[in-house]
Amino acid sequence: MEIRLAASEDLHPVLKILDGTVEWLAAQGRTGQWGTEPWSTRPALVERITGRIARGEARVAVLDGEVAGVVSVSGEAAPYVRPAGEPELYVNLLATERRLKGRRVGGALLDAARAEALRQGLGLLRVDCYAGDDGKLVAYYRSQGFTEVEPFDVPREGLPDWPGMLLAQRLG
Repeated sequence: MEIRLAASEDLHPVLKILDGTVEWLAAQGRTGQWGTEPWSTRPALVERITGRIARGEARVAVLDGEVAGVVSVSGEAAPYVRPAGEPELYVNLLATERRLKGRRVGGALLDAARAEALRQGLGLLRVDCYAGDDGKLVAYYRSQGFTEVEPFDVPREGLPDWPGMLLAQRLG
């Protein structure tokens, strides 16, 4: 598996992965995280991914010649979580091709994020994730070596608050 910086031509494969994740979550009745509408049909989300690729924040995993997953990292946490109080690398998106489950695509992308943090001389990697429904996403990050820091809620107009969990991992 190759992990490389995402390029503009990766936009559509990444959106396909994100759309597939929405479909997979919805099929399980887990619509609280990303809803039911594909990312590729939501201009603000397409722009978010386009911007992350253009800024060099996104990396893709390529397996058997196909984009198999994406991770996006930056030096700034999401505005709805408490600042770290020290320099950090922040995972602001992780998604993998669902049919490749078990091939450790997500783990390889998180390994790349850890390596990037260390290359930058940073000792902290943080991520926030959806903490609702069955809690499987929080459990996944714990299985990847992250520790729960604190829960938070993101208020959404006309919708229930989005329950989240901030997790962190010390590096080095």
